[in-house]
Amino acid sequence: MGRMSDLTRIPAPDGVAPAAQYTHVVLGTGRFVAVSGQLALDEHGGLVGEGDPSAQARQVFENLRRCLAAAGATFDDVVKLTYFVTDMSHMPAIRTARAEHIPDDRLPAASAVQVAGLVRPEFLMEVEAFAVVPERAGSTGQAESIRP
Repeated sequence: MGRMSDLTRIPAPDGVAPAAQYTHVVLGTGRFVAVSGQLALDEHGGLVGEGDPSAQARQVFENLRRCLAAAGATFDDVVKLTYFVTDMSHMPAIRTARAEHIPDDRLPAASAVQVAGLVRPEFLMEVEAFAVVPERAGSTGQAESIRP
């Protein structure tokens, strides 16, 4: 994994049942990054893994990684993931792909929503991410070029 972020995770606040696959509350101070829902598209816009939830999940998380990197962030900075799936049976594939990037002791807050469909019928899932990147003196990267 990368650097450790300055995030606080509260797995189960008083009076709230613990969750196995996400953290109930994640908070931090820094620059907010919102990554739009990512689909299983390669860099040329081609579908990866038609009919294969595992292949689609791996591509979705690779796309999330690339988008986070463009903002100077890593999965260590992610505070919230939202999963949109056409069938809840795809969640194990998503969890497996997520585990390649985020260890169980640093799970973000999360929501999973089953939807009737996505932008095209061949997509099985879409995942969006919110991150909080600690401000660092002299930081550089692609994100610097988009600041006003």
